[in-house]
Amino acid sequence: MSQEQQHPSLPEEALVKPVRTVSKIWLVPIVALFIGIWMVYYQWSNQGQLITIQFKTATGLEAGKTKIKTRDVDIGLVRDIELSEDLSGVIVTVRMHKKVAPIMHSDNQFWIVSPNVSLNGISGLGTILSGPYINMAPGIEKQMSDNFVALEAPPVTPAGTPGLHVTLNSESEFAYKKGDPVIYKGIKVGEFEDIHFNFKERIVYYNTFIEAPYHKLITSNTTFWDISGIQMELGASGVKVSTGSLETLLTNGVTFGIPEGMPIGEPIQGRSFFDIHPSYASASEERFKQNAEYLILVKDTIRGLQIGAPVEYRGVVVGKVLSINSLENTQDDMLKQGFDIPVVISIQPGRVQQPDNEIGLAFIRKQTSLWIEKGLRATLKTGNLLTGALFVDLQHYPDAPLFEAQHQNGYEVIPTITGEFSEITSKVTAILDNINEIKLKEISENANNMLSQISQSAQALQATASSVERLLNTLQEDKISSTLSNTLENISNLSQDYSADSDTYKELNHTMKSLQATLNELQPLLMQLNSKPNSLIFTNGNDTRLIPKAKVNSKVGATN
Repeated sequence: MSQEQQHPSLPEEALVKPVRTVSKIWLVPIVALFIGIWMVYYQWSNQGQLITIQFKTATGLEAGKTKIKTRDVDIGLVRDIELSEDLSGVIVTVRMHKKVAPIMHSDNQFWIVSPNVSLNGISGLGTILSGPYINMAPGIEKQMSDNFVALEAPPVTPAGTPGLHVTLNSESEFAYKKGDPVIYKGIKVGEFEDIHFNFKERIVYYNTFIEAPYHKLITSNTTFWDISGIQMELGASGVKVSTGSLETLLTNGVTFGIPEGMPIGEPIQGRSFFDIHPSYASASEERFKQNAEYLILVKDTIRGLQIGAPVEYRGVVVGKVLSINSLENTQDDMLKQGFDIPVVISIQPGRVQQPDNEIGLAFIRKQTSLWIEKGLRATLKTGNLLTGALFVDLQHYPDAPLFEAQHQNGYEVIPTITGEFSEITSKVTAILDNINEIKLKEISENANNMLSQISQSAQALQATASSVERLLNTLQEDKISSTLSNTLENISNLSQDYSADSDTYKELNHTMKSLQATLNELQPLLMQLNSKPNSLIFTNGNDTRLIPKAKVNSKVGATN
């Protein structure tokens, strides 16, 4: 028997195993830690850049809620809103998505989108329920940035839009605002983008964008003019009313084109400057560049004469009025003879079939000087009776007195003659003066005496006429009685001559009987001629010739 069998109550030898120092339960936090680190790394590696946008105010913006969008796609979220250091605005910190990092150009544009109602339309209605958001329009600059200044209003034309930028300027009183349209033949082809007032030049400049493909219409000879509201023009043919479109009727707007008679010109490649004219007529005049300037000294009233009024030669417009009473007075005898009002006019070579250059300008100056010597004179005439507008008319007056060439203030002087209105006024004044010199009282007394004498003469003439009438009546009655008596006497004598017992009646009766007998004797001969017309010339010897018998005289006897 073995020892183990001999001592069964003894305990067995303990089995010693090594104890682990780290429990499996620690795997859970370790895995969680690694997951957290991975999530942090993933979030850090996939988040976009952090940018700042400066706004005037933070109206409607909330940190953690307000989104950044472009083309209605979320591209970022507002993280923080704080005031700027100088308190001039607010700084909005925005976390952008990683995918938009390549389009964060330095010229990106940001603005707040909220409900807006204006004359240009209604926008942002979708934000009534969702709340305002920040919209971004990507730029085109290659340089990137993370600091931006927001716009106060949506940009009229997003950066990169195909088209042409031009600058328009206006010295007139009408003004435009952002978003006002540019119209071409009724189609909206552009808008005003920005407005800048130059205090030194006192001119308003408008940065304007013309959309593609209409930007190809802009050339070196293009002119712009205003079509705001309703335009009325009163002319000789009546009233002309014109307007651009319903949009320009409510707001303002301009249009453009190439004046009639001008070439198309060269296409515009870069930003160019153009003037805005009040109307097409004034814009059309700009095609004439050269001006031969002259001075006329007006003795008549200039009421109704305006700058820009036409200068006509035999009804053809050859220029316009440049200035009125704007020159320094150099007249020595003003106190004795009065003040002649200086008016500067221009004659444009392009309007008189001459080249619009220095050659045409020299020809006009030479021709005008020669015509002045031969009687060319200027006068003011009425162009419209309703408005009283005046224009300068140039005509030849061969009987005009000689005029020596004069120059004042650097301008050649064209002599003037009295206008038609002044001539009418002077004639009417002379007539009234003559009427005033007439002694009306003496004329009235002489007229009364003459009328009295005429009345007496008329009464005497009436009495004479009555006497003459009675005399004529008496003579007429006596003449009629004598004529009637003679006529009756002749009728009585005639009736007696033709009575049955008168000799005249007997002779007439005897003549009628003789005529009857002669006709009876000629009857056989007439019958033969009727049956055989040639029987008197041709005969066969058998015919019995009818020989008229002689009248048998009862006293003498028959005769052959």
